[in-house]
Amino acid sequence: MAEESTEQQHGSHGPHGYSGDKAALLGRLRRIEGQIRGLQRMVDEDTYCIDVLTQISAAKSALQAVAVGLLEDHLAHCVVDAARAGDPTAKVKEASDAIARLVKS
Repeated sequence: MAEESTEQQHGSHGPHGYSGDKAALLGRLRRIEGQIRGLQRMVDEDTYCIDVLTQISAAKSALQAVAVGLLEDHLAHCVVDAARAGDPTAKVKEASDAIARLVKS
C-alpha cells in the first residue's frame, strides 16, 4: 500500500508558497541535477577523489539552499495562513519537523 504524502495527511492543497517562484525553483533544481550528472562523469573519468568530494559538497550546499528557501516559504505562507485561520499548531509542527530533518542531515 502506498504511503500518503504529508499534503494528503494534512488536507492541504492549492497553490503553495513557492508557486510564484516555481520557475526559479525548477531552474535551481535543474542546475543541481546537472551538478549530479557532472559528479557521475567525474567518477566515470576517474577524477581525483578530493575534487569529487568538493563537488559533492557544492551539490549538497545547493540542495540545502533550496530547502531553506522552501522552509521560508512554508513559514511565510502556510504557517501564517494557518495562524490567520485560528490554529497554526499543525503547520508549526510540520515546520519544526522539517527543520529537525534539515539539521540532522
